[in-house]
Amino acid sequence: MSYKSEIDEIVAFVRDQRERVKTHRQWKRRLAAFGFAIVKTDEGLAIAKLPRNRVVCPVPQELVA
Repeated sequence: MSYKSEIDEIVAFVRDQRERVKTHRQWKRRLAAFGFAIVKTDEGLAIAKLPRNRVVCPVPQELVA
């Protein structure tokens, strides 16, 4: 599996989880249960892998609003 396809799968997963909940808080808690987090960086919000908060990619703009 290539790095690009792995990122695409993670973004699709994060997008799917956002559609399943009503609030950002529920979304963040749900992601944490699956080993992911939304973290603030100098460039904006990013998706990170837990437990070390390793940044994977930026959060797509449609999920931030």
